[in-house]
Amino acid sequence: MSIIKYNSLVPFKGFVAMNFFGIILARKEFKPLSDRTVRHEKIHTAQMREMLYIPFYAWFIIEWIVKLFKYGSKSYDNISFEREAYKNEHDIGYLAKRKHCAWFRYVYTK
Repeated sequence: MSIIKYNSLVPFKGFVAMNFFGIILARKEFKPLSDRTVRHEKIHTAQMREMLYIPFYAWFIIEWIVKLFKYGSKSYDNISFEREAYKNEHDIGYLAKRKHCAWFRYVYTK
């Protein structure tokens, strides 16, 4: 079960939800969140846990900066954590079969 907190401030307009240390913060206009969005955020929770949270956020920011030079405005979509989550958010059983550090294979591949 995931903790979902609805509000009008976080994330910024233009985003549906974000994951902060395993708590899903969602814009109240998207209540209730789709199952797909919840699965996407749960994938991020699995990524955070295996990286012990703080390193996850550090890697996320560093990878975004590095990919900003290669992808420009598409850098966010090309962060390995996002690529894993987007690719697998439709698979209901993904988390049960997900391998440890599965996000890493998305770092260099397109």
